[in-house]
Amino acid sequence: MHDDVITWLLGSDPSVRWQVMRDLHDAPADAVATERARVATEGWGARLLAEQGDDGYWGGQVYGSSRERNSVMWTLQVLRNLGAPPDAAPVRAAIDRVVDGVVWAEFDDLPYFSGEVEECVNGGVLANAAYFGELGAGSDRIIARLLDETLPDGGWNCEPADESQRSSFDSTLCVVEGLLAYERATGSTDASVTDARHGGEEYLLERSLFRRKSTGELVKPRYTNFSFPTYWFYDVLRALDHFRDAGGRPDTRLRPALDLVLGQRDDDGRWRAGERWPGRERYEIDAPAGEPSPWNTLRALRVLRWADPASID
Repeated sequence: MHDDVITWLLGSDPSVRWQVMRDLHDAPADAVATERARVATEGWGARLLAEQGDDGYWGGQVYGSSRERNSVMWTLQVLRNLGAPPDAAPVRAAIDRVVDGVVWAEFDDLPYFSGEVEECVNGGVLANAAYFGELGAGSDRIIARLLDETLPDGGWNCEPADESQRSSFDSTLCVVEGLLAYERATGSTDASVTDARHGGEEYLLERSLFRRKSTGELVKPRYTNFSFPTYWFYDVLRALDHFRDAGGRPDTRLRPALDLVLGQRDDDGRWRAGERWPGRERYEIDAPAGEPSPWNTLRALRVLRWADPASID
């Protein structure tokens, strides 16, 4: 790990700095907490919080029917990925406004944290609810749906079951992220939830996180495009970061994905920003495509610190 790369990362937004301190520096917990607290009052975290309307919405949208990325759904996910402290006063006030005012108008005015019908959306809502301390009847509804919607191959797909019985990488990753967040927040000992998450993770592992199980070919070129914020889009680095977060001994089947990440590392020890995911009103939080990316570099370094490819043969 290059010292100059770490110094460069520590010169970034507070949302990057606190995660570098925790995941790459093993800094004392109180120092990490102090830096993390700044996410709610400085930099990108503060900017996103300031853009919320009095009615609880961001961008006037709960999701973004025309692929707007500055909606409630995606702003909360970005704030979660930035690590905005859920108990910080500005964050708590924003979540209270969401609880009081945001509904899924096209789904019988269900409250935001009750989710809607698509698996990838509900996985993200569940992760947001767990992170921001809003689990309850709404998340119970989501869990019941997700368990019932598990496909025979172990994953999930937002396409209707009568149209496809084959799981989607995108949907599956969104769901397993949500289930893990739920387990962590509740201390759940419900085997059905853990088994469902493991089944989704196994779906990805059987395919080395990016290959067709039948032929070994790359499923979609965009899976090798590392971009931040992530929204609903799947990519190999995001998937590896999930497995790192889940913990435990790295599975040997992660080796091809780890090699793929290593292959994108520049000689100076950094990773470049990928092409930005499509959408309107996007948050341009990372560097422009092709330039050194603090977010890709941070995520890649912590994944590789957890799972050195040379050690998992």
